[in-house]
Amino acid sequence: MSDFVLPELGENVEKGDITRVLVNVGDVIQKDQAVVELETDKATVEVPSTVSGKVTAIKVKPGDKVKVGQALLSFEEGGAAAPASESAPAPAKDAAPAKNGAPEPVKDGPAPKDESKPPQKSADVVDISTGRATPAARPESAPAPTTSHAAAAGTPAAAALAMAPSAAGAIPAAPSVRRFARELGVDIADVAGTGPGGRIGADDVKAHVKSIVVSPRGGASGRAAHAPLPDFTKWGAVDVKPMSNIRRKTAEHLASAWQAPHVTQFDKADITALESFRKSHGGRVEKAGGKLTVTAILIKICAAAIQRFPQFASSVDMASESIVYKKYIHIGIAVDTPNGLLVPVIRDADRKTITEIAVELGQISQKARDKKLSLDEMSGGVFSISNLGGIGGTSFTPIVNQPEVAILGVSRGAMEPVWKDDQFVPREMLPLSLSYDHRVIDGADAARFLRFVAEALEQPLSMLI
Repeated sequence: MSDFVLPELGENVEKGDITRVLVNVGDVIQKDQAVVELETDKATVEVPSTVSGKVTAIKVKPGDKVKVGQALLSFEEGGAAAPASESAPAPAKDAAPAKNGAPEPVKDGPAPKDESKPPQKSADVVDISTGRATPAARPESAPAPTTSHAAAAGTPAAAALAMAPSAAGAIPAAPSVRRFARELGVDIADVAGTGPGGRIGADDVKAHVKSIVVSPRGGASGRAAHAPLPDFTKWGAVDVKPMSNIRRKTAEHLASAWQAPHVTQFDKADITALESFRKSHGGRVEKAGGKLTVTAILIKICAAAIQRFPQFASSVDMASESIVYKKYIHIGIAVDTPNGLLVPVIRDADRKTITEIAVELGQISQKARDKKLSLDEMSGGVFSISNLGGIGGTSFTPIVNQPEVAILGVSRGAMEPVWKDDQFVPREMLPLSLSYDHRVIDGADAARFLRFVAEALEQPLSMLI
């Protein structure tokens, strides 16, 4: 009997959450058959088996966090295993995977709630701003604990105790300095004191906060300080839910991306003629299996714009003080899905026709909504487009998808009066928003790029001139 372990799924993908187990004990599996569904930082993927045989035990369940190399199931090659009733039983639904009869601890991230474990001692709470276990001390006036497992962690009392000195080693800081640190959301234990005997003063707290704000990675510890939240239960019921891997990764990525110096350029394109073109040629594209959308047309136009302005397909390398210019044009498209924002990539957009792009865009967008995207299908983009026109809005400021340096936002088109030929005439205008990294792209170049896009929407033949 052998174990099938979680294989490497892609670059920088080391762990994930089990969302579904697709096989049962006693099933005979074949090579390349999906055995579990895994939610990683980037997408939800089905993990195919690299072996063939009969499943004798399943070592994971939905909600478990697993790492590359961790056993997912046991099997016997050739399907000669004993009947399922005689095989090793799968773990109980409320128990963690076991080794040698003892529960295996899950080290990364919050584990699913386990009713089989004894209740946590009332003296143990965790401060959400530090992640440290501290003695609990709830004021008599505070509300009773709710069913939300993290409700007590956000109380001011818990946050205050989390920053208090431990009995093992008192932190040399006056009460006023401790209070000052708490107000700024700083763990006093992380502050280096410069006073006699390492005593911490208010200036040390200020210097610590400044180092966190200035550092592109949130200080030496690699994380930014987060002030503890107020106790929301004082005003009503709350429900605390952990972030999904995709939501957490999106939050981390955008927080990091926002640190680049962003500027957003706005413009409008007259798409009155373009809409007539789409209606005239839409049937031809539908016969090919796609839909002639503004997004599909914009992908082709942006590919042409990048050829004219290559700095829009670059990346900044501040470590070597250089700029990386890519010789390929892969364009990412933001797709709204029930699981969060995903950005699949249309490769070599400059080499494809609008019809080819429209067909591929429809297929890859559906895969994103069905959680079928592979990691490779979301990698390698040099420029992104986010079209919210189908939802609404007049304009917005998209955040650059680092390590890219620019992103085009598209809002809903609307009929507007436009002065033309000595009179106002109704024209359909499309709002465009171009956000860019000002370290690489100057404002004048951004304006030229966006004007190129707008003019190409208005007069497509202008791309050929």
